[in-house]
Amino acid sequence: MKPVQVVTLWWVLLLVSRLGAARKGSPEEASFYYGTFPLGFSWGVGSSAFQTEGAWDQDGKGPSIWDAFTHSGKGKVLGDETADVACDGYYKVQEDIILLRELRVSHYRFSLSWPRLLPTGVRADKVNKRGIKFYSDFIDALLKSNITPIVTLHHWDLPQLLQVKYGGWQNGSMVNYFGDYADLCFEAFGDRVKHWITFSDPRTMAEKGFETGHHAPGLQLHGTGLYRAAHHIIKAHAQAWHSYNSTWRAKQRGLVGISLNCDWGEPVDVSSPKDIEAAERYLQFCLGWFANPIYAGDYPQVMKERIGKKSVEQGLDMSRLPVFSLQEKSYIKGTSDFLGLGHFTTRYITERNYPSRQGPSYQNDRDLVELVDPNWPDLGSKWLYSVPWGFRRLLHFAQTQYGNPPIYVTENGASQKLHCTQLCDEWRIQYLKGYINEMLKAIKDGANIKGYTSWSLLDKFEWEKGYSDRYGFYYVEFNNRNKPRYPKASVQYYQKIITANGFPNPREVESWYLKALETCSINNQMLAAEPLLSHMQMVTEIVVPTVCTLCVLISAVLLMLLLRSQS
Repeated sequence: MKPVQVVTLWWVLLLVSRLGAARKGSPEEASFYYGTFPLGFSWGVGSSAFQTEGAWDQDGKGPSIWDAFTHSGKGKVLGDETADVACDGYYKVQEDIILLRELRVSHYRFSLSWPRLLPTGVRADKVNKRGIKFYSDFIDALLKSNITPIVTLHHWDLPQLLQVKYGGWQNGSMVNYFGDYADLCFEAFGDRVKHWITFSDPRTMAEKGFETGHHAPGLQLHGTGLYRAAHHIIKAHAQAWHSYNSTWRAKQRGLVGISLNCDWGEPVDVSSPKDIEAAERYLQFCLGWFANPIYAGDYPQVMKERIGKKSVEQGLDMSRLPVFSLQEKSYIKGTSDFLGLGHFTTRYITERNYPSRQGPSYQNDRDLVELVDPNWPDLGSKWLYSVPWGFRRLLHFAQTQYGNPPIYVTENGASQKLHCTQLCDEWRIQYLKGYINEMLKAIKDGANIKGYTSWSLLDKFEWEKGYSDRYGFYYVEFNNRNKPRYPKASVQYYQKIITANGFPNPREVESWYLKALETCSINNQMLAAEPLLSHMQMVTEIVVPTVCTLCVLISAVLLMLLLRSQS
């Protein structure tokens, strides 16, 4: 996209003119810290229903907004791919639980499909008992393997009928429909599920769904739609928390939180007050947008001031940022038993004033530019660079900003590097090592981090990017109808971190890396043989039955001839 190219060129000029002096105090990754995590620290991996399950119209499931979005055939997804089959996870539950056991994780974070449980999205219409049974059996299978389920209620796949009939998250009625759905889930699964996440990365859901249109439902309601959707999502989260708190908590004794994703924003010039303010603004428009109402009762002051001021300049009677009533502020504040935090990368931030006459937009409201350092390790995706020190800083920000809440890292991972050996993902190993170690330092700093979820268990459908980006520990051969899974080198490395509960000493940690790469070369040979195995399977499935049929026919003809000759 052109804006990214402009920013990159500008960044090159900034490097020459400003970076040398400005970054003298820049955060360099400090020496590696060897040590272990607290006793009982929870290690896991994650996924989401739409990205992995497939079976999009099976066993009573209704359509989601993402089914409609991918089926539109308008080039909205790279290669016009769909998630109709995805990883075929709906039919591979036992196989994937074996992979989880192989990884030695203590928890698995996954999401429930709202339209699989409520085909129309409305509980009063119909509850799909086969959907209830599927997730109930899955939860039982996890617990039988001593794997704790961490369950997300909504990971972007809103029932399509709620979008068509009511306009989805643009309509305040979603608050009650989500509340009914959440109550159903608490009732059906809460006796076994003790960790609930209401929404996964609602900022991206709002921004890409209602501002850029890159995600379902594909609307471009610039500078208004995303704020309206977020407003309803925050209220829906609060209602679900209160319902659990008043009805279910005493009996089920579980926890309810939300998962918020945010990159770290570092000032380009740490001696510039404007850049420092811009970096703070970046974090408030990203993390504070949802976290501040939940922990402090209202939107960040900087959001209210900026959006309000620009709204007036654009001739509007009221701010484009909706307002919580006093009663709503009180109702929303404190509605989280833990903070789920997703993080992938870092940006340098510098101030840039966008004139209000350019029109309403999320980008213009923030008045800043995001930059990347060309020296940061490039992992292949255009947006994802490995910057481990930013993770520690974000964790510290959340710790101090929101009163040191219990934190579960709910998403952190690296996608497939382009033009690489498919299973020898040494860059992912380096990413894991760096980011997990910075998390360990954050705990040493005093952050109350309870668990870590690496993203993700499998390669899967990656929204508008189709199957081009691969985040999985396990490589999925999507061209094979059986969707076989193959372990990447990072599987063995993550196993070692989990078993050791951290990084015991330099010699042992280095040996993990070498052994993981040795193993992946063997797995690569298996993957290379896959086309031959698939061909042999096809031969077995087609040729063998055909030959058997011919043998039966020939035997019948010979028997007839024999009987005739005897008569």
